[in-house]
Amino acid sequence: MRILLAGGAGYIGSHVALVLLEAGHEVLVVDDYSNSSRTAIGRVENLTERSVEVIDCDLADLTASRAALHGQQFDAVIHLAGLKAVGESVAKPAHYYRTNLTSTLNLLELMADHGVNKLVFSSSATVYAPAAEGVQNLDEDQPAGTGITNPYGWTKAMNEQIIRDIQHSRPELEAVLLRYFNPVGAHPSGRIGEDPSGIPNNLMPFVAQVAIGRRDRLAVFGDQYPTHDGTGVRDYIHVMDLAEGHLAALDHLRAGVATYNLGTGEGQSVFDVVQAFSDASGREIPYEIVAPRPGDVAKAVADPSKANRELNWRAKRTFAEACRDSWAWQSQNPNGYSAG
Repeated sequence: MRILLAGGAGYIGSHVALVLLEAGHEVLVVDDYSNSSRTAIGRVENLTERSVEVIDCDLADLTASRAALHGQQFDAVIHLAGLKAVGESVAKPAHYYRTNLTSTLNLLELMADHGVNKLVFSSSATVYAPAAEGVQNLDEDQPAGTGITNPYGWTKAMNEQIIRDIQHSRPELEAVLLRYFNPVGAHPSGRIGEDPSGIPNNLMPFVAQVAIGRRDRLAVFGDQYPTHDGTGVRDYIHVMDLAEGHLAALDHLRAGVATYNLGTGEGQSVFDVVQAFSDASGREIPYEIVAPRPGDVAKAVADPSKANRELNWRAKRTFAEACRDSWAWQSQNPNGYSAG
């Protein structure tokens, strides 16, 4: 198929592009480079020896997007475009709602314009309410779209509802909502990886930047959570496993809306991450304990059994491999893509 990959120059998007190309699909990337790099797509082309067509536009601008896509043919859409930092969303909620909701509404309208009915949407584990007492891992039947602790999570839950409502009005629409847990790692070549603009909002790239010397120390947001060592526990999934989940979702699109968790089913605390990355890099990771962040929960770990069963997909790579690959990326690219 020819896939329109919205946000395809970003961290997850570049790895999805690579997996799609390796599977024989054609890729059309639409990106505004607000938190991504054209260099990443060039490296994907080098790694796969395949070409990628790139359109530079902001999907939140419907008129510009319609003009940019005029005459383009594509069979399916993978929608990864949008803003994604929990902490920033708390500080700039209007910006997050405007960008993330408008881009989805516009993309659905553009799909209708082009007669395209296949959609894979990048959702998030942040749509889940904090786990009830006694619940170990979050499955797709856990309450979602209620009790969300940050605007980023609300935009994902609202986008899920928008897609469901539009599918109800357009029964031919085939949509899969992929609820990511915490993507980490990089392509094992070290050629593409996570290169956040400014100060990283996620743990792994911050730890990597401390290891390489770009940051003095890691801020650990709270050590009094009800977890095995007091720090927050998350389900960290290798970005290559995550990318392969999109390929599996494309192969299982059916009329209607299906929802799947993409995670490993295992949790790592902040201190677990620090130790594992120190082992992978051979570097000490200095840290300090600071106040918890508003909106953070103690634990969020996936139950991925539905995706294992229905998509014939499962996370195969270990957390140690994710740390190794992340260090390969960071050590080869100490300043990210900015060095070319």
